[in-house]
Amino acid sequence: MSAERDSAVGEQGSDGGRKTAGAARTAAAGTGASASAAKKAAPSKKAAARKPAAAKKAAAEKTPGATKPAANKTPAKKASAKKASSAPLKKAPAPRKQVVAPKKATASVPAAPAKTVAAHPQGESRTALVRRARRINRELAEVYPYAHPELDFENPFQLVVATVLSAQTTDLRVNQTTPALFGKYPTPEDLAAANPEEVEEILRPTGFFRAKTKSVIGLSKALVEQFGGEVPGRLEDLVKLPGVGRKTAFVVLGNAFGRPGITVDTHFQRLVRRWKWTDETDPDKIEAGVGALFPKSDWTDLSHHVIWHGRRICHARKPACGACPIAPLCPAYGEGETDPEKAKKLLKYEKAGQPGQRLKPPQAYLDAGGRAAPPLGAG
Repeated sequence: MSAERDSAVGEQGSDGGRKTAGAARTAAAGTGASASAAKKAAPSKKAAARKPAAAKKAAAEKTPGATKPAANKTPAKKASAKKASSAPLKKAPAPRKQVVAPKKATASVPAAPAKTVAAHPQGESRTALVRRARRINRELAEVYPYAHPELDFENPFQLVVATVLSAQTTDLRVNQTTPALFGKYPTPEDLAAANPEEVEEILRPTGFFRAKTKSVIGLSKALVEQFGGEVPGRLEDLVKLPGVGRKTAFVVLGNAFGRPGITVDTHFQRLVRRWKWTDETDPDKIEAGVGALFPKSDWTDLSHHVIWHGRRICHARKPACGACPIAPLCPAYGEGETDPEKAKKLLKYEKAGQPGQRLKPPQAYLDAGGRAAPPLGAG
């Protein structure tokens, strides 16, 4: 009955009609009935109040507006809003770590191989250095298959004299000078008995001609007096000759006697240091350090390959990096001209279509397209 009356009151109130006396009494009776029902319902509210806190929270989540006044709705919303806004803030560091970690991982990926490539040889292992050095030699052997000593000679005596004369000058200048020297003094005995002033005049184009005259006459006398006019084939004997050091001795041993040796001239020193084969500056230490990277049988040809490359492409002041066949293996790439077209203009001798240094080069060199150098005084 009370439910129906509440519904009737609501309908009349909403239609705006007048209430009759009976209807008023009926409404009063309904009010009394609802009051008594409220009293009966009061104990149930107390019982509900005594329920555990968890039950209240559950009831509040289901019907938040039924048990709490309207004034409490705003703080509840604010609290829930704060919880909602704080939730993503707590989770925010997790995705940040996931983003940063890949960056560190990707940054370390190129750093690992950088230890083994030529661009960072300071981190190379001994094995990696040996492999890179030998690969460079193999590449140069393909570029210069006709590599040979660039001094003209017909016997060990001519070679040892020409090598002494090559100090502080080019092999080309020596080759243009020795024909007159050996034409007048063909044997050690002849040169040992020569007039120093006449020899000086012949050697003048090579520079330091007085010191060189003294050396070649002195070594000729030593050959005659100590070795019967023959050039010895042992290192310990060669270095006793005036003007002959280890470099000259290895040139003679390797090219006149077929005995392996490393020729550490200025080109060789420059290139092996650029390639980080060694950091030594002393020629003897360079010889020992580089020699340890290669089998002994490779030493003579290795010397030719390195020296030829230094004279034709890897120059002291303006290396032609853009035309270098071993650029990917070179830690010093970029020290010279990297533009291919500009680098081509820096090439020398046969690589630039020009004559070589020998007046009488081997046939293999001529077959490969090399050109003989002109004699002294030729236009």
